[in-house]
Amino acid sequence: MKHLIVTLFISILATNLPAQIYMSDSTIQVIGYWDKNEKQSYSVTHESYRVKGSDTSSRDLSKYKVNITITDSTADSYTIDWFYHDYEIYSDNEVLQKISTIVQDMTITFITNELGVFQEVKNWKEVRDFIYKGLRMFKTETKEIPNMDKYIRQMEKMYDSKESIEAAAIKEIRLFHSFHGGKYSFNNNISATIKTANMYNSKEPFDTELILWVEEIDPEDNSSIICMEQTVNSEQLTKTSFDYLTEIAATLKTPAPVWSEFPALKNVTWTTSRIHGSGWVIYSIETKEVSTEEDLYIQECTIEIL
Repeated sequence: MKHLIVTLFISILATNLPAQIYMSDSTIQVIGYWDKNEKQSYSVTHESYRVKGSDTSSRDLSKYKVNITITDSTADSYTIDWFYHDYEIYSDNEVLQKISTIVQDMTITFITNELGVFQEVKNWKEVRDFIYKGLRMFKTETKEIPNMDKYIRQMEKMYDSKESIEAAAIKEIRLFHSFHGGKYSFNNNISATIKTANMYNSKEPFDTELILWVEEIDPEDNSSIICMEQTVNSEQLTKTSFDYLTEIAATLKTPAPVWSEFPALKNVTWTTSRIHGSGWVIYSIETKEVSTEEDLYIQECTIEIL
């Protein structure tokens, strides 16, 4: 009911917008029809847990809100602000609690093209400095934990450039814009090999097999549900993870992993989004499963309009 009310409300606001649903051939096109100073607010939930055999452990949950503002609109681009606030962390892991709140009250400014396709982070230096400031505070608060300063320096490398920030720090933004700019058919699935971000090495993205399909077209509500499955190349993922953990071990002066004993990793991500004809996301759910033969690690991110 909540989704229906929100969708109908946006439909009223967007009655003069061009239609994006073409029932004559069962296709949809996801385009951002946004005005300067237009705003929406969303709740974002992250949940992660491990499954080993029939046991579930290490469950962590965080929630926060995002205010999205279209700060500029031109013939060929949008400039958009995401403001992060009101964090709630539910975890027994004290380190995770502190790290998760580093981006509290941070604004990320980025640019899309005229269709709403993500292009680049505009204020990446400010984002870097904001995160570095939080990590310095975190370093002070955890100075009694052995080798934590070395671990923090390793984390800083993930945010030391525009490329690394776009790979590691804007996952929700990329999720929000996953389907913008595309034209999709209810009758034809899309299969392709694409490149996806590698948060451990921004210069070497992963080869990824993609399958995309339209689950539902609802012309009355002017919205559609689009789904996508992405499977990362297992060999590339395993090698990158091994190299990263080896580097961490060298930094912390702890035993490094042994390649002959290192398990093959699998990474499959499912994305489901209901998107209004105006280009605003009603909700988007991303479920990622990283697994070996014995372990399964699940991360789920949900973005929902308020």
